[in-house]
Amino acid sequence: MVDAVARRARWMAFYILLAALAITFSGPLGWLILTALKAPNELSVFPIQLFPESPQWHNFADALTFVDFLGYARNSMILSTLTAVLTTISSAWMAYGFARLSAPGKKFWFGLLISTMMMPSIVTLIPTYLMFAKMGLVDTYVPWILWGLSGAAFMIFLFRQFFSGIPKELEEAAVLDGCGHVRIFWQIFLPQSWPMLAACMVLTFTGAWGDFIAPSLLLSDDTTTLAVALTRGYVNEQGFPVQNLLAAGSTMFILPVLLIFLFFQRFFVQGFSTSGLK
Repeated sequence: MVDAVARRARWMAFYILLAALAITFSGPLGWLILTALKAPNELSVFPIQLFPESPQWHNFADALTFVDFLGYARNSMILSTLTAVLTTISSAWMAYGFARLSAPGKKFWFGLLISTMMMPSIVTLIPTYLMFAKMGLVDTYVPWILWGLSGAAFMIFLFRQFFSGIPKELEEAAVLDGCGHVRIFWQIFLPQSWPMLAACMVLTFTGAWGDFIAPSLLLSDDTTTLAVALTRGYVNEQGFPVQNLLAAGSTMFILPVLLIFLFFQRFFVQGFSTSGLK
């Protein structure tokens, strides 16, 4: 009886902790949505008014027209999709080489690649900008193509761990059938790694979708992304932010990422649970 009461108390404490964490993480999102539904005069009320007296649903429509929201969203979608596809495929291809091919110094180069994850990206920001500026690639999407073709160290690590767990008998049977490494990669390894592909695409897409620094440095006002446009566009004639429209635009900004994660959630969890992190 005492054990049952103690077990019930532990479960209750666990659920209370989960509820507290859920409120902590969902609180900012809820505040953002409530701000998006407020009238301008309700934003400066003291004490703070939590709920709007009359939800201003037209703020979302106004946010679409206050700036070229759909145009910037199109730019973000093109750039994020391009980055996600190229980074995922190139990372998988490089991981296949580290997992299956024999080459002198392979372990050293793999360790050196993984060590780059500890380097803050801000360290290479100015040299990267100067390099692209000298090459005449500013205000183009070519830098993102080059970044995508270069892969990502974390993705390469995940794919390498996943590919290392694929039975070598499949590869040996394919070699007996006359398959080369390219065909083995495309017809054997990639079809078996859909969970990893989905997980890496989601991570890369969300990273590119929310990136602010690179687009603000390399793209002009016409070709920039929605993340940059949100911070620059929703201002009044005096230069102050229009907070309710900014909140409405920010709410719509996070919707694609949220929907993509919910749609690929099963693959996302499965990909990391089978990636061989051991």
